Amino acid sequence: MAPAHYLLRGHVFLGGQAASCCAILVPMTHEPRLTTALRALLASQRVAALGTLDAQGLPFVSMVPFAVEPLQGSMVLHVSGLALHTRNLQAAPQVSLMVMEAEKAGAPVHALARVTLVGVAGVLPSDTPAWRDARKAYLERFPEAEPMTQLGDFLFVAITVDSARQVAGFGAARSLDAQDMAQVLQSTGS
Repeated sequence: MAPAHYLLRGHVFLGGQAASCCAILVPMTHEPRLTTALRALLASQRVAALGTLDAQGLPFVSMVPFAVEPLQGSMVLHVSGLALHTRNLQAAPQVSLMVMEAEKAGAPVHALARVTLVGVAGVLPSDTPAWRDARKAYLERFPEAEPMTQLGDFLFVAITVDSARQVAGFGAARSLDAQDMAQVLQSTGS
């Protein structure tokens, strides 16, 4: 985390009167530009490409809507038990998600903001605190999906992010570890 800076506050209000008798140091944290960009990307995009491994160990990529669950600092998916990607992640929980900025007319596609997240997926047992937190985060982002949460073949999956690679444009890329990503996700929300 970046070093804290302090803001000097020179006025104190006592009994409705302003006084300059003392100074108060209020800590200010500086968030790096790339962290701000990553948080904005995750908040503005609602779908990701999910990479799983099939039974033969071959990569399989599909589109999934996602939400961020800030309490656990995880990515949340709501998937059908009938879907191939669900069977894949249940058999081999190592997954990857790619969230990418939408293409803009006339803008170079190579400069699109994106992040690839690598982690472990786990199906959340129904009606547990983690399941309820995941459901809440998902429905805040996708309220229209509420009826699907009542279907027996749909599951909530939490992805614990182990690492990430963020590209925020030309010459603006970095790797993040699990702790860095947990901080980003815990302060992003769905």
